[in-house]
Amino acid sequence: MLSAREAAFLSLNKIIYEGKYSNIETDVTVKRENLGGNEKNLYVRMVYGTLERLITLDFVLSHFSKTPLAKIEKKVLNILRLGAYQILYLDGVPDSAACNESVKLVKQYSHKGADGFVNGVLRNISRNKENLPKPDEKDRLSVEYSCPQGIVDILVKDYGNEKAEKILGAMFIQPRITLHVNTLKTDLETLCGLIPSHPADGCGTALILDEGGADGLMDVIGKGICFVQDVSSQLCAAAVDARPGMTVIDTCACPGGKTFAMALDMKNEGKIYSFDLHESKLSLIRDGAEKLGIGIIEPMQCDGEKGREELFGKADRVLCDVPCSGLGVMAKKPELRFKKTEDIGKLPDIQYRILTASSRYLKSGGKLVYSTCTLCRAENGDNVRRFLASNPDYELAEEHTLFPTEDSDGFYYAVMIKK
Repeated sequence: MLSAREAAFLSLNKIIYEGKYSNIETDVTVKRENLGGNEKNLYVRMVYGTLERLITLDFVLSHFSKTPLAKIEKKVLNILRLGAYQILYLDGVPDSAACNESVKLVKQYSHKGADGFVNGVLRNISRNKENLPKPDEKDRLSVEYSCPQGIVDILVKDYGNEKAEKILGAMFIQPRITLHVNTLKTDLETLCGLIPSHPADGCGTALILDEGGADGLMDVIGKGICFVQDVSSQLCAAAVDARPGMTVIDTCACPGGKTFAMALDMKNEGKIYSFDLHESKLSLIRDGAEKLGIGIIEPMQCDGEKGREELFGKADRVLCDVPCSGLGVMAKKPELRFKKTEDIGKLPDIQYRILTASSRYLKSGGKLVYSTCTLCRAENGDNVRRFLASNPDYELAEEHTLFPTEDSDGFYYAVMIKK
């Protein structure tokens, strides 16, 4: 079995250099290596913490390494990052342990002589951690909040410096786990009695886990009496206003949380078509629906930009939860910080095409909900207004931007009605 540090080092290599998703990589590693208790907690914290602080760590390392970071072997650089994270951010870890364990790693995974380099850099940081270098003001938000300058520029442009800094600060909030009660099998009060939790404010289907609640989480999920879903996603699904007997289409459905939430609002009566571009992902919806006891969902492969012509004009409600930059969920998925701004810039047109295709499913008088888990206005309100300007038979009923908190992701949704 790997130690927490070695497992964290190997996972960081896969996430940073191979593009693995942090949540999937950590889940797989915990199970494979049978990590539990303090070892599991240390492993998860080191992986997520190092990713969250990557730009800050590289800024510090660049001042204490005579070798430019770009010329350091990738594995050695990740060992330095992991060691520096422990020294600067983990109070329970002695600096000597962080240095010594980093040297052990570099001896095992790199070339002879790299151990002295790693030891020297980390001990120098340890000696000077109360007097670290500070960035220039133009780089301050990026370095202090460990966020690429391109994303900082987007947030400052959309919200101004003060609000942007609050959003960046929220990236470091440890989100609490939220459950959606399965009202086909139980109710909020009963579920609350089965697992340490409390009802979420302003969302009648949501429970927020209290300390110690995670211990019983797999049991209640396994029984199909609830599923994990953020408050913001629950509010978005509720805004669709899906009712028993309706025909509902979820155009970008996987992994299926909003589909399940709408099916519960419909009391498992009617029909939901749940689409995804990738056939391989639809098993997530099928398996989830079976566990929850939901029988009205029909998962189908569909290219969201083209749609399925046989269902045009057939839906009472349509949810269009498009792929996005994810700037609202960076606290849960820190690798999203490192999306290239040019890739983010391509998203609004893709989202607009999906929204336009999704609108074709709706009957007159029906509701169309457009949503993202980002805070970028070009992907949110700008796209909605662009759609409304080109589709005068639609009108905006409501619009919400939710900023990230301990109990909710950053999120956007707009409700439009077809006249």
